[in-house]
Formats: sequence, C-alpha cells, structure tokens
Amino acid sequence: MKKAVLMCAAIAFFATGCVTQTGTGSLLGAGLGALAGQAIGKDTKGTLIGAGIGAAVGGAIGANEDAKKK
Repeated sequence: MKKAVLMCAAIAFFATGCVTQTGTGSLLGAGLGALAGQAIGKDTKGTLIGAGIGAAVGGAIGANEDAKKK
C-alpha cells in the first residue's frame, strides 16, 4: 500500500505543471500531507486526510505568495 501511495504521489508531482504558486503549493502540500498521514495513521484514511489538509494549507500559502507578487 505504501508503495502505491508513493508511486501515485510521484507521478502526480512530476506529471503536473502548475502555473501559479497556488497550484504548486496545493500539489506539494497534498504530497507531503499524504506522506505524513500515511506515516502517522498507517492506513488509507490517514493518507487521504493528510493529503486533504496538506492541499488546503499548501494552496493557502501559495495563494498568499501569488497575492504578494501582484
């Protein structure tokens, strides 16, 4: 299961190009959150919760960076 999650995260990371910092932050946050959720929860539920929280936090940070550039 861990290998499948890591493989999906790696494919999503390298196959997706983001133009804005919001998109990039969401992508990186989701990947890191999924890894943290898997490490903490050791199940799919923990992985999905971590990915969701990571995407939200990463997107918020990226949106803040985009706002600073304008």
